[in-house]
Amino acid sequence: MIVQEVVVREGDDALFAQPLSSSRHVRLKGNDFSCGDTLLDAGTVMGPRQVVAAAAADQLMVDCWRRPRVRILATGDELAEPGTARKRPGTIPESVSYGIAALVEQWGGEAVGTTRLADQRDGMERAAAQAVEGVDLVVVTGGASVGERDFAKTMFEPLGLKLFFSKVAMKPGKPVWLGRVGDVLVMGLPGNPTSAMVTARLLLAPLIAGLSGRDCDTTWHWRAHVLAAPLPANGERESFVRARLLDDGTVMPVGNQDSSAQHALAQADLLLRRLPNDPALDAGEAISALDF
Repeated sequence: MIVQEVVVREGDDALFAQPLSSSRHVRLKGNDFSCGDTLLDAGTVMGPRQVVAAAAADQLMVDCWRRPRVRILATGDELAEPGTARKRPGTIPESVSYGIAALVEQWGGEAVGTTRLADQRDGMERAAAQAVEGVDLVVVTGGASVGERDFAKTMFEPLGLKLFFSKVAMKPGKPVWLGRVGDVLVMGLPGNPTSAMVTARLLLAPLIAGLSGRDCDTTWHWRAHVLAAPLPANGERESFVRARLLDDGTVMPVGNQDSSAQHALAQADLLLRRLPNDPALDAGEAISALDF
């Protein structure tokens, strides 16, 4: 078998433009895969390359998990739609739901909509009843603390909310909670932006992965990095320090570790894990980090 690229036609004659190689230029049957081979393991995310492999196996259809449907409820009297807060004294732009929706999409879920709720129990209960219809997961931001107008959990109580946990010994993000209403999961995240995004990365991302048929452990790839600056001793709660990866491969904690910081949140691309009562660390020491 000769490839066309080395053949020149002159009338009815075929001339070879260069010496022929010993290659036959024939792909042997089964050189790529054979009957019985596993091309895609269960739990594989179907991206462009995986779709090619499935089609190459002459499969018109494959069985897949559908993307979990997620509705977001953002609670707080002080919240205003971005672009309007400057015109409404006493309000702040509602930013958290946009980040949560993006994270949901990033990890394989489908964000089906966001509703902003004032801290009024009756209205919140009606919104909760509507939110659980036709979705797999409801994410509530804010209202998870102990204030008189924090109704994030109680708004679901008339629906028979069953809590799995109501807080986690972590920093930031202690008020995070998880429950179930019928077949619908409900996760409550703190209202502070950094706390919400840290807890979402650590707890919501694996939950979405599991609901979409993947191993939730695939969302936790902790790797050792070298500190570019020292870190003080850690307190009693497991803590997650926001940091950025430097050009030399070391990691630098961002300057503002406040749970409400949003400029620093945009700068951080790693979470550094500190176990309870960890001692102080010097620059040059190793620390466990997760892509943020």
